[in-house]
Amino acid sequence: MTSPSPDTEHDPLPAEQRLPENSKNYLTPQGWQRLKDELTELVRRARPEMVTVVSWAASNGDRSENGDYLYGKKRLREIDRRIRFLTKRLELAEVVDPEARLDTEQVFFGATVEVLRGDGSEQTVSIVGVDEIDLTRNRISWVSPLARALLKAREGDCVLLRGEEIEVLTIRYTALD
Repeated sequence: MTSPSPDTEHDPLPAEQRLPENSKNYLTPQGWQRLKDELTELVRRARPEMVTVVSWAASNGDRSENGDYLYGKKRLREIDRRIRFLTKRLELAEVVDPEARLDTEQVFFGATVEVLRGDGSEQTVSIVGVDEIDLTRNRISWVSPLARALLKAREGDCVLLRGEEIEVLTIRYTALD
């Protein structure tokens, strides 16, 4: 029997945040740091504060109708779940620095790619880890359909995505903030 992956334990993640089975969790250095900072914040501040609140609430007597106690226990479970999730994600992490990539003419993880869509519009996307998705900043996961279509493409190549032809205009590897 296999143990549950960090993606399926407790609450299933949205499809765009799931890691492919037996894959590493590719992250940019900035994405890794954000996850590490969140884990540190939860372990050093949020969890100890909530333990204090729960202990105080428990000392007030009847726990069955004690809102502070009930909410505190629920919040503590949420914090513990997030700590487990972040710990597992960081254990699977493979940090890939786009700036350190040797010169390449192909699209790989960490690339910022400018494309010409089938409708004539131009779009720039950066290919990042599943924990770094931010559509408002045009950051797409390396497992997304668009990223998968673009992987290994070169400038001038056309790729097909769900019947839409997409031309790769430029590829660059720069630090993502």
